[in-house]
Amino acid sequence: MDWRREVGSDQGSQRREHSDVPGVTKGCQRVWGAWKPASAATQERSQSPSQSPEDLSTMVRAPCRLLLLLLLPPLLHVWATTPEPCAVDDDDVRCVCNFTDPEPDWSSAFQCVGAMEVEIRGGGRSLKEFVNFAGINPKQYADVIRALRVRRLTVGDAQVPALLLFSLLRGLGSSRLNQLTLEDLEVIGPTPPPPLEVTGPALSSLTIRNVSWATGGAWLAELQLWLKPGLKVLNVAQAPSLAFSCADLGTFPSLTALDLSDNPGLDERGLTAALCPNKFPALQELALRNTGVQTLGGVCAARLDLSHNPLRATAPDAPRCIWPSALSSLNLSFAGLEQVPVGLPAELSMLDLRCNRLNREPRPDELPKVRDLMLAGNPYLDPKNSGVVTACERLTQALGVSGSIVLLQGVRSLA
Repeated sequence: MDWRREVGSDQGSQRREHSDVPGVTKGCQRVWGAWKPASAATQERSQSPSQSPEDLSTMVRAPCRLLLLLLLPPLLHVWATTPEPCAVDDDDVRCVCNFTDPEPDWSSAFQCVGAMEVEIRGGGRSLKEFVNFAGINPKQYADVIRALRVRRLTVGDAQVPALLLFSLLRGLGSSRLNQLTLEDLEVIGPTPPPPLEVTGPALSSLTIRNVSWATGGAWLAELQLWLKPGLKVLNVAQAPSLAFSCADLGTFPSLTALDLSDNPGLDERGLTAALCPNKFPALQELALRNTGVQTLGGVCAARLDLSHNPLRATAPDAPRCIWPSALSSLNLSFAGLEQVPVGLPAELSMLDLRCNRLNREPRPDELPKVRDLMLAGNPYLDPKNSGVVTACERLTQALGVSGSIVLLQGVRSLA
């Protein structure tokens, strides 16, 4: 049997380029290219009357195909064990980059240009090498930024020069970004001078989690200068400092939800420094899970209209809380209460006392006038404790929170 004719029977498939195996294919192409420039005389001497140029091309390409078959399994193994730092879902909606490699391929982030939700983590490394990009005029690439689909961006796990971070915000000013999360970051170095006009993105939601700032408590005031007005939701968790510079902090005219949960060292005194008077005139929801607040009196002294955390009974001589008239919902679940706190608002639409330590049913004179009272998960409802713990555990998992949340609807007392 003529092996050349046997191999040549699949010439149609052989004419296709094997571009899926980089390096190997190029090597075969070089072999093929070295044969093609041969002179006509050389070709005539090397082929018999029954050999066409197509037969000769098959003779050259057949060893390359064999080489591909031999090398493909180890190549596939390498590709399988060395994942790309960036991955995009099938719908091109979410793109996640985790640059943990010692020598990361930063260019892989270009895969995310078509995604609506982008998460980029720096693998704990410093991003000082990119600080030179901070000097680029964002107007040079404004059209490119406008074309991006990104709506939600998460940047985390890195040491970032402040100059680079604020330059990023300036560059995103022409984007359609509306939700930004900064997580597990160390912001180092001096802050650039404030812009003459706000050039950053028009965010509706900003989340800051476990971010340290070289400028201490001035970070929020500095960050605010780079964001367009209109922020509605602000979440700050695991913050080294919440002692904001109130004199420098501007007003958040549109902020309706403020979440300071998961700052266990905050306590009542820290709340006074965190909630600057007259800075949150539109605030409607305030969450303080796991912030170290222990007494209603301390909350009131801090000009707050809510309570949370493992609460103690209010001392008889403690000042009474002056609740805002607009307060309609109060959540004191998972607060460790052994009795109903003294000094609750006179009237509420909802009072949540679930999963506390109440050993008896509250008396009518202990409760405000309330339309929806929640008491499930307290020991007096299940003396044998047959289902209280289980029910509260299920509730904790469903809510995904520890402690209590207080919802202030239409509150203006912080104005």
